[in-house]
Amino acid sequence: MSASEIGAAEVLAAVRDIVPTLRENGRKTEDQRWLLADNIELLEKADVFRIAVPKKFGGLDLPVAEQAEIISEISRGCGSTGWVSMVWISTAWIASLYPDKAQEEIFAEGSVRISGGFTPGGTLKPVDGGYILNGTWRFNTGVPGAQWNVHAALVEHENGEHEELFAIVPTSEIEIADDWDVFGASGTGSATSTAKDVFVPAHRIVGVDVYDASTRDRWNADLKGRNYNLTSYILATCAPVYLGLAKGALELFLERTPGKAIAYSNWTDQAEHPYTQVQVGHAANKIAACEALQSVWLEDMQRPADAGEKMTTEEKAAVRGQVGYVVQATKEAVETLFNISSASAILRSAPFQRSFRDIAALSLHGLLTPVGSLEAHGRVLLGLEPGTDYL
Repeated sequence: MSASEIGAAEVLAAVRDIVPTLRENGRKTEDQRWLLADNIELLEKADVFRIAVPKKFGGLDLPVAEQAEIISEISRGCGSTGWVSMVWISTAWIASLYPDKAQEEIFAEGSVRISGGFTPGGTLKPVDGGYILNGTWRFNTGVPGAQWNVHAALVEHENGEHEELFAIVPTSEIEIADDWDVFGASGTGSATSTAKDVFVPAHRIVGVDVYDASTRDRWNADLKGRNYNLTSYILATCAPVYLGLAKGALELFLERTPGKAIAYSNWTDQAEHPYTQVQVGHAANKIAACEALQSVWLEDMQRPADAGEKMTTEEKAAVRGQVGYVVQATKEAVETLFNISSASAILRSAPFQRSFRDIAALSLHGLLTPVGSLEAHGRVLLGLEPGTDYL
């Protein structure tokens, strides 16, 4: 099948076929603190890293809803692989907001892996033809296997004002530390990246107008359908990781529970215990409710994009609040299942405990932690300013 004939259904089917392998590779991925080469190769063959690339450059240009479904399925097999895939996919979409010359360089091969450090951890100094980039960025997910990396940095203008800009550079031009050692999502390789006197040509720099997809000097500036609000888009591609992790945890729990006795009791089959049944029902319905809520914000994002319009503050706040709720609810669903699991669930050979640790770790992400997201949504519902620039 040629690249032009491949669509979301084909990519999704290919990913479903490799879920067992991703799950089986989970412990090795965790032990080496980075994705197995086998995982990356399988995803590459499934055309996962083309799904956010414009068709103009040989990509599939899928809408965010179809991207989300694919990311969720990857995460059902392995949380770390799902999180890295999400970063590479979503940052590829961000690259489509850069000027034409940058897009031609970045998307030259059609399939591309791009990571990014989005907290301004560096500086940009204007020079002839561009800027000199210096700085350090922590938690740079996926950078060990990325071909390009986005760096948020500040430039100081002659009048003393500072401006946040986003530079995209080949990863061959930056240093990557071996400093990612954590208890959950440990296979994401979210290492520290450092730039030392890296020249970035002007066409590989965008400003804060990237947040509402208002960047110019690009062929797709006025096209309808894919110019999403940046923060809403990032949130909408992150949420499927939590959903995939929770769905995978439920699947693993249901596989291992029937026929398992409850220790130190007369129950010979935990599946027959009413408390188990009720708790499984709670977990399953929390996950299903979250999937239903996801369909709402995906539609609310696609509608204005298709019309060539910008999302309102109320719509953006709703996306952030709803995603925050999903992070909380999916974590609670997995915790519910963990709390009724037998002691053998803590064995590192059991994939279930990895889902539990991965979702616990990822729920602490600054943009996705439920408290901040629900606060911003609640403030807007109450007629107040959101209290954050990240909408």
